Amino acid sequence: MGKQQLRQWAYRPPKPAKPPIPDAIKAEVGAKAEYLVVTLKSTRIKPPPPEPQFNFLIDIWTKWYRGYFYFCGTYASPFKNALSPTFEVRFARMEYRGNRQFNLAYMRHTEQWHEVFVDVPLDEALEAIRTEPYFMPM
Repeated sequence: MGKQQLRQWAYRPPKPAKPPIPDAIKAEVGAKAEYLVVTLKSTRIKPPPPEPQFNFLIDIWTKWYRGYFYFCGTYASPFKNALSPTFEVRFARMEYRGNRQFNLAYMRHTEQWHEVFVDVPLDEALEAIRTEPYFMPM
């Protein structure tokens, strides 16, 4: 007879509720992020290549969804066999944690979010998105 593993019950408390996002924070994040988007557009969006071999970035934008603020890119897919002429990709995510703090994550090639900064103030979060290579749209 083989060894039998003992199983035992353990209490797992429920996850704490996410803090509600005040409208003032949403407005401030939106305004400051819009300034960052203008900067990113000027440096990351290039004119379309004459004979494109790859998808290319044509727009950068933001949106709130639930407790997250996303930075997104729209890409053109200029190929005859493309499923769609454009597609959208989320490349950076800010999660509101309360007390004007955010967690920052980027979308990995595995299509999973990878959190790299925890409890960062808004201005530092936006600066990280502007400067860190994790958060740059390809």
